Amino acid sequence: MSHTFPELPYAYDALEPYIDAKTMEVHYSKHHRTYFDKFSAAIKGSELESTSLSEIFATISNHPPAIRNNGGGYYNHILYWNCMKPNGGGAPNGPLLEAIIAQFGSFAQFQQLFTEAAINTFGSGFAWLIVKEGELHVTSTTNQDNPLMDVADIQGEPILALDVWEHAYYISYQNRRPEYIDAWWNVVNWDTVSENYSAALAQGK
Repeated sequence: MSHTFPELPYAYDALEPYIDAKTMEVHYSKHHRTYFDKFSAAIKGSELESTSLSEIFATISNHPPAIRNNGGGYYNHILYWNCMKPNGGGAPNGPLLEAIIAQFGSFAQFQQLFTEAAINTFGSGFAWLIVKEGELHVTSTTNQDNPLMDVADIQGEPILALDVWEHAYYISYQNRRPEYIDAWWNVVNWDTVSENYSAALAQGK
């Protein structure tokens, strides 16, 4: 395998009015691309060029910061993009919704818990919904860490990611992170999140 920079799965303006086109363009073409380029440079000529990201992250504490930070930024944004779509939002259905209700009591309670995790992430980072030993958990990480990394407080398989770095929302929302999070719920791609959930269970996560 080799690491490649994926295309954005929709146009820059596809998520408006919730996430503006300029933010999407800068975030994807500048920030995400830079993480990928620096990660590629950091692993060039090593066996990591043909090692999966999940394997790299499993022993990330053994690797230099350039791989941890940029590899995380490369992976985290891929999941973030794919967990959004035009005309998204609402709530999931099927096994994922059943699991959310079983774990958190209701979708509304899950939504509140996830929102709080995102709001309360100090500084820059991500909020996550993960699968750990077959159960769902809400967690967060700082900077470009993620729950696949052996340095994470709670490790598991990420199925939903929310970027709360300021560059993800500052053009439209300035310092109003809660407003950005409220808007983001309108573009969540529950089809992809459900597929991620099913895949995680199939892999015994």
